[in-house]
Parts: sequence; structure tokens; C-alpha cells
Amino acid sequence: MAIIDKLTTFHEGSIASTAGTALVGDVMNLKNVRDIGNGKTVYLNIVFTAAVTSGGAATVNIQLASDAQAAIATNGSASIHWQTGATAIAGLGLGKTYSIALPLEGVPYEQYLGIRVVTATATTTAGSIIAFLAPTPIGWQAYPDAVD
Repeated sequence: MAIIDKLTTFHEGSIASTAGTALVGDVMNLKNVRDIGNGKTVYLNIVFTAAVTSGGAATVNIQLASDAQAAIATNGSASIHWQTGATAIAGLGLGKTYSIALPLEGVPYEQYLGIRVVTATATTTAGSIIAFLAPTPIGWQAYPDAVD
């Protein structure tokens, strides 16, 4: 189980929205620091705390993005560092997790870092996540009781 720091939490709440791209939660101001973790691995952890639902065949793509402005652009000009890719809502149930080591190379980080949710095909009517940075990946897994 990861220890969650409120200052490194991007979002804790709903991601339900109409089709389109939305910045959710808070952004992190990296100022002049672009080596997040100071040479050590830092993980983006995303946990679905409520299943994503839709009246149609919606897909959801969660992105870690940065931009020169705090209101990270949704028009395609932001830098994308990682993304889930368009995922059908059937694959985004309660407890679904992602733990990704932040990329140290590739697209350079801009000043503000945050989470964007791209909803496509149909409006989502429910779904919640907690997205945060931590020095460890999420490794906890619930298992059924072994007692007969």
C-alpha cells in the first residue's frame, strides 16, 4: 500500500464527463525542476475508486500531461508523457490500477504537470479515481479469505 501525500495528489474524485478532453484535479508546479524525484524513480499511481459507466460505448484515455500554463491545454498543445490509450469502460472497473514509473526521457516536462481525461464516443455517467505520485508503485492486492 502506498502512502499518499496530499501535495502529490493530482485528483481524487469523479472523472465522469461529456465527450472531449478535460483537465481534472490539481496541477503540480515543477518550476525549474524537471528531474522529478531527483534521479530516483517516481511512480504515477491511478486507482479507480468507482467503476466508469456510460449510457453508450464510451472510451476513456487518462493522460499525464504538462504545459507552460497551469490550465493545461486541452487543444493538443500540451506535452503528453504517458497515457492509457482509449480504453473501453468495461476495463475500468472498481479497483483497476495503473502504476507507471515516470518517464525520465522523451518529451521534456514543462512547468505544470497534471492529469487529463479524454472521453470519447459517449458521455460517461460515473467513475472516480485517485491519481498521485509516490516513490513506490501500488502493489497491494485483495485476495479471498483462505478459511473454509
